[in-house]
Amino acid sequence: MRLVFLGSDPFAVPPLEALVAAGHQVVLCVTNPDRPKGRSGAPQPTAVKETAQRHGIPCHQPEGKVGAETVEAIKASGAELGVVVAFGSFLVKTVREAPSLGFMINVHASLLPRWRGAAPDAYALLAGDAETGVSIQRVEKVLDGGPVVASRRTPIGPDETRGVLRARLGVLGAALVVEAVASIAAGTARFVDQDVGPGDANVTHAPAYGKEFGQLDLTRPADELARRVRAANPWPMASLELKDGPMQVLAAKAAEGTGAPGEVLRVGAGEGEVVVATGAGALALVELKPAGKKAMAAAAWARGKHVAPGSKLL
Repeated sequence: MRLVFLGSDPFAVPPLEALVAAGHQVVLCVTNPDRPKGRSGAPQPTAVKETAQRHGIPCHQPEGKVGAETVEAIKASGAELGVVVAFGSFLVKTVREAPSLGFMINVHASLLPRWRGAAPDAYALLAGDAETGVSIQRVEKVLDGGPVVASRRTPIGPDETRGVLRARLGVLGAALVVEAVASIAAGTARFVDQDVGPGDANVTHAPAYGKEFGQLDLTRPADELARRVRAANPWPMASLELKDGPMQVLAAKAAEGTGAPGEVLRVGAGEGEVVVATGAGALALVELKPAGKKAMAAAAWARGKHVAPGSKLL
């Protein structure tokens, strides 16, 4: 098929590569404008633009609201179908219907209608879901609310961070979108409305978040805190506000123990852990990164700071 591909995030790269490898003609990529990045502040292309350039695919980079100019670019390309993956902007009806087939499909990293929104993998981890997956759904006015043409499940590993899970879901989504486009091309695709339940009871939301998502409140249960550490990795990274400044928590796990939240219970348990009491149970801090320093084992940090059992971490 002749496809227009809309995406920006690195999550979109495996699906784009897979569609090209499957023999589809990606006639246009719509992606975010180049943005300043790094210490130099020089404008850098999105991951999708870099991939498109390697394949000789022209790019359209709208500034601001995606509207009439994008519609014209899509129609001029002769695209039959649109494929949207981690694009990051709402698509109005005229854009969604610009391909000659009159619609677009989206690769979404969850089992819809669970976790509609920008960060489904992070919220699945935070909630302690045993499994997640990828859904291919028709793009409609309601965010991630369109009928689903294909889905695939996968278990969530007990130690997976968001970065690891997201990369894996990107590969899973790449294979699934190729199958979905093939079914659309063959005329065998069957779109099924999402099972939202009475009063949308089955719908959960995963909105975009900021740095506050990684903040650890030691009055919360240890299991929840350990999940947040994984969900916030690689961004914004979990953090604790200590007396001498913030400290990132790169790895942690729930442990046994009781005490006042923030009380250090054990130092050096396991492989260099510092075990601290929480609102319910204890959290074993495994790997830390103090502000301005390199990552280190928690016990090594504790020795350097003379942190001992019975002391207060906060």
